[in-house]
Amino acid sequence: MTKVFFIRHAEPDYSNHNDALRALSPKGMEDRKLVTRFLSDKRIDAVLSSPFKRAVDTVADFAERHGFTIEIIDAFRERNVGCWIENFNEFTKKQWFDFTYQLPDGECLQEVQDRNIAALKDVLKRYSGKNIVIGSHGTSLCTIINYYDSSFGFYEFEKIKNVMPWIVEFDFDENAKCIGIYK
Repeated sequence: MTKVFFIRHAEPDYSNHNDALRALSPKGMEDRKLVTRFLSDKRIDAVLSSPFKRAVDTVADFAERHGFTIEIIDAFRERNVGCWIENFNEFTKKQWFDFTYQLPDGECLQEVQDRNIAALKDVLKRYSGKNIVIGSHGTSLCTIINYYDSSFGFYEFEKIKNVMPWIVEFDFDENAKCIGIYK
């Protein structure tokens, strides 16, 4: 069995509007220790992450304490919305009810899901039978859950949108078939 622990990043500093460089808030820096404690007895074999600073920083404490180098996988990055959005809830709802909805220069959720699932399938081939950590993001992670459980949609996303960090365990059999999701 392969276990993948997706770690949605801890609380970011929203004053930085640069999505790729947005750091964790002081609370987020402290909360990443919760991730370290949770993972410490999970017999982790590899630590991977989105390239975005807040995702890397969330898993970095665990990686440093346990001697892992974080492998960056660009495809696990958060969706590109195209611009800073004032009414993010309205935008998010439109995207969840129409997976093809996107703003100019942005991504739709179908694109986000497709690239995340392709990256995950590659990871499952390379790390078959291992326990893996992946630093991730709320929307990206939720599109992965939706891929394996289509009942997970906008209303479930709404319930977790302010939960940071958030850990979701996926279990896969030897054929890379998802056999369990634990939120």
